Amino acid sequence: MEEKNKPSKVKTNNKIDITVDEEALEASSNTRNLTGWVRYLFMVIAVIGALYHLYILNLNPIDPWVFRSTHLVFGMVLGLMLYPGWRQKTNKVHIIDWLLIIASIYIGFYIYANLEQLVFRFGVTPTTIDFYVALVGLLLVLELTRRTSGWVLPILASVFVAYVFAGPYLPGILNHNGYSLERFVTYVFGLDGVFGVTTAVSAKYIILFIIFGAFLQMSGVGQYFINVAFALAGSLRGGPAKVAIFSSGLMGMINGTSAGNVVATGSLTIPLMKRTGYPPRFAAATEATASAGGQLLPPIMGAGAFLMAEITGMPYSEIIIAATIPAILYFTSVYFMVDFKALKAGMMGLSRDQLPNLKSILKKAYLFIPIILLITMLVQGFSVIFAGTAGIISCYILSLFSKDTRMGFKHILEALELGMKNAIQLIAIVACAGIIVGVIALTGIGQRFSSMLLAIADNNMLIALIFAMAISIILGMGMPTTAAYAVAASAVAPGLINMGIAPLTAHMFVFYFAVISAITPPVALAAFAAAGITGTDPMKTGVDAFKLGLAAFIVPFMFFFSPELLMRTDSTLGIIIASITALVGVYLLSASVQAWFFKKPAKWYSRILLIGAAILFMLSGLVTDLIGIGVVVVVIAIQKYMNNTHTVERAA
Repeated sequence: MEEKNKPSKVKTNNKIDITVDEEALEASSNTRNLTGWVRYLFMVIAVIGALYHLYILNLNPIDPWVFRSTHLVFGMVLGLMLYPGWRQKTNKVHIIDWLLIIASIYIGFYIYANLEQLVFRFGVTPTTIDFYVALVGLLLVLELTRRTSGWVLPILASVFVAYVFAGPYLPGILNHNGYSLERFVTYVFGLDGVFGVTTAVSAKYIILFIIFGAFLQMSGVGQYFINVAFALAGSLRGGPAKVAIFSSGLMGMINGTSAGNVVATGSLTIPLMKRTGYPPRFAAATEATASAGGQLLPPIMGAGAFLMAEITGMPYSEIIIAATIPAILYFTSVYFMVDFKALKAGMMGLSRDQLPNLKSILKKAYLFIPIILLITMLVQGFSVIFAGTAGIISCYILSLFSKDTRMGFKHILEALELGMKNAIQLIAIVACAGIIVGVIALTGIGQRFSSMLLAIADNNMLIALIFAMAISIILGMGMPTTAAYAVAASAVAPGLINMGIAPLTAHMFVFYFAVISAITPPVALAAFAAAGITGTDPMKTGVDAFKLGLAAFIVPFMFFFSPELLMRTDSTLGIIIASITALVGVYLLSASVQAWFFKKPAKWYSRILLIGAAILFMLSGLVTDLIGIGVVVVVIAIQKYMNNTHTVERAA
């Protein structure tokens, strides 16, 4: 039976191991352990795939359909080799998988060889062979997605597919004339579906930054982020939880999958949080909330920024600038949550002798150069591709300055292989999401949904936003962030835009709720992954994560009522004031959730008042700020003169 966690500093002279367990992610996945010639074949294909993408993106642009189809073929070939099929227990690649791999390669060749004709035939007047190629391609996309990400997204895509043929029999706005199987299959397996905007973003941007993340990892920069977080925050009150916020946020920003990041970094941060005194369930929830929040963190935003730029047609730099203040509010809120929890329980941080030496950390501050270079180049207007490639090269150059992380030829090959390996799941996800996007475009259901949204809201903006929030979360449940946002952007955002909301505001709104669907019960993937590490109840862990990420449910509404938070105003002073008052708001929100304010436990009535004050401060306006100040004064008076109990919460 586990010993009760004591709210005291762990006293030992031995430094803790803060090396991220990269093998934890491997162990938790359902991938094969390839050996022998198959292992080398996988490596060769992966390295060639990575180099192919870098070459095409930087030196020799080719037809978009050919590039996107070869991008998908690389993902299919590698995915079918790495991920076993139905009930396949062995590490050996099954004969069926080899046949599917051959079919994948043929599909890519068919598109390349018949490109000029397919542009006019697909989705309009397809031939019989066109139909069969597209049908097999769609089935392969669904199967690869099932293998890499489970059943949720393929089932959702299948529901949309069923709608194509059920439409003529459905009433009201769901009714449409129907489509032949041949036209539907070739349309969706074309540039308006599988090879549309989602795969375009994957081929142009996601793959590039996943390779960038692999080079960060191989060059030691990724581990350096973890070391810096421990050196700066490890000794603070409840230090490991604050380390989890910083490190998991940074790593989650790069790797693009909240659940995957939970497993990779949570294997380190969660046990340390438990040792410091945090209850296991709270520790799991903190890791899940931080990892999910990484998708909101500029400049990469887990690939969401690239997808948003492609869909809206807005400059990438404008999107990451708009996302900055909301991301700060989110992580500040989570920081206050864990700080109040530590304060209530009288927790301390890790002892300084257990942590990395700050001086040695500062000596390697140059390892931040790839990230700084990337941000600087993006803000200054360089292309995303050029900036990402420069970041990859800078990782290699910086590795040469350290004997421990110096990248030789072998390490470069391993980084390229790792990049393609990590990209497999996202390649499958965006291709499958493309099926849904294609159905929405073919049937016009997106426009009809917009009409329904207008009718239900009756031009009441708040009702429309609440309805859009619910749909975005429901569509995102059980799905990775990229796919969740792609679907919500197609189904929900157009309706908000038709109501007069600015496109960036509408897309940022649905993006936030697509992200936090990973910590929203009843299907909270990130929280469930963290619960698997701690052995706690998944649903209760999801509820705790929901509470910790509560700010993310309020901040998106502020995009409309306080456009300053997205820097959508020319008033610098207005942006500064709105940011400060919003920070006060998330502080009060955290105090309410953790039932701790003014050095004392807060009763239920004080917590309600604090939530009200938090919302008032988040709204932009002098009147709301003054009212908020008045409410806070009332709560302070209650805490000081009416609530005299002062108990210390013991970790359970």
